[in-house]
Amino acid sequence: RDKNVRCNSVKGYTLQLTGSLLAVAFLTSFGSSMLYGYNLAVVNSPAVYIKDFYNKTALSRNGTGLSGETLTLMYSLTVSVFAIGGLLGSLIVGMLVTRFGRKGTVVNTTVLVFVAGSLMGFSRICNSPEMVIIGRFITGIHSGISLSVVPMYLGEIAPKNLRGFLGLVPSIFIGTGVFAAQILGLHELLGKEEHWPLFLSVVVVPTFIQLMLLPWFPESPRYLLIEKHNVHATITALKWYRAKCNIQAEIEEMQEEQRSLSSVETLSVWNLLLDDTVRRQVVSVVVINIGMQLSGIDAIWFYTNDIFENAGIPAPEIQYTTAGTGIIEIIAGLIGCFTIEKLGRRPLMIGGFAMMGICSAGITFALILQAHLLFMRYLSVCCVVGIIAGFCIGPAGVPFLITAELFKQSHRPAAYIVGGSLNWLSNFTVGFVFPFLQMSAGSYCYLVFAAICLSVAVYVYIVIPETKNKTFMEISRMFSKKEAVLETQGLIHVDQLKLKKMNGYGGVEHTSLEFDSSSSVP
Repeated sequence: RDKNVRCNSVKGYTLQLTGSLLAVAFLTSFGSSMLYGYNLAVVNSPAVYIKDFYNKTALSRNGTGLSGETLTLMYSLTVSVFAIGGLLGSLIVGMLVTRFGRKGTVVNTTVLVFVAGSLMGFSRICNSPEMVIIGRFITGIHSGISLSVVPMYLGEIAPKNLRGFLGLVPSIFIGTGVFAAQILGLHELLGKEEHWPLFLSVVVVPTFIQLMLLPWFPESPRYLLIEKHNVHATITALKWYRAKCNIQAEIEEMQEEQRSLSSVETLSVWNLLLDDTVRRQVVSVVVINIGMQLSGIDAIWFYTNDIFENAGIPAPEIQYTTAGTGIIEIIAGLIGCFTIEKLGRRPLMIGGFAMMGICSAGITFALILQAHLLFMRYLSVCCVVGIIAGFCIGPAGVPFLITAELFKQSHRPAAYIVGGSLNWLSNFTVGFVFPFLQMSAGSYCYLVFAAICLSVAVYVYIVIPETKNKTFMEISRMFSKKEAVLETQGLIHVDQLKLKKMNGYGGVEHTSLEFDSSSSVP
């Protein structure tokens, strides 16, 4: 654990990534975020076989098969029930992280995956479509919990100059999970009729690996000190996660936050929404989480095959083209992960949403003109790749990271409930509404996503400050300072409040942080 992996230098900071931090980021993302990405794409390949199974089951039970409308409804429920489960999971995450801790919640909820995997894996043997639907619902609950807990856990165990890097690791594994589902779904592997129950139940494999290894790692030091008041466990956890650095300053920063929250209990969602002191932070979380899903990325993921078919790609080659987009997701995620500490959060979100908006408009024009200009069909494929790349560079992971950074310990669980529930509601809305939007608006439906993406990019540019290399207390003061300026200047136009006025609050950007090899204990 004392061996360091050297990273790049940012603003004079020497970033040291310990093996413990890297291992936790890998395990939590591999077992949770990868599972989410896998479940997003896993139902696309065996769709025909699942529908056939539903129809044969109805025939054996009732003597008659299902009508086309009923079969479509059952399959739509199979797809969308994942988002319903995710919404439920996001609503209970605050209670879980307060009771079990961050790591404890990740570990304890793995039981949901084993239950869901067993239901889906044995559904055909038991001749029960209900087991598939219930299994998808349970995996949704797990994903709803883990999508909030994992960024929270990584954000709290990471030093401030590595928080962005570790915060985007889950987005890489989300793309990896989508890619794994696309590859395993190929006809040469598990994309055959006899293998679809196994294909759905593969989710237990990464979860099993996570369950075997993650319990050996410590809990979040911030949770141990601020909520459990366990100083000894906090020091032990910090020494585990920090190699050859002085932990004194970090403990003092956590104690400062603990003192500021000494008379404040963990807030409920309702109290968070009523708290005027964090109003701008709450609105920002609402905008970026809704924008992340209403950007149209789910429509692209759910209906990539249809887009490629409309672009004229031969049917036998569509599955390989779709799998190729998974590689783009992983590469774009890596780019975002390794540049966030240099560029910051805002550029990745602004650039990602702007790129998605431009490419969404490009799909519209390409689909309209491809009947007259043959090369336009290839432009639509490029725009699909551009949307996926733009999403994975920033909007895929930064909103979860920003949610952790904009709030203190007492507000953070409720903020994740708000952001997570809106995220899943928007996910469900896009998946349900997009087919109807496509039927009514045709190729122009992507202009809706373009407008949303560009609007979110403008909002981030105007409202959200840069948070890299800032402690949670410093970020809180940044917003408090801006609120005070707004009050004294009579709510002047926001573009007069240049974010650079607040850069370096507390001298962060004008001081250097040296890692002392003689680690001291307070």
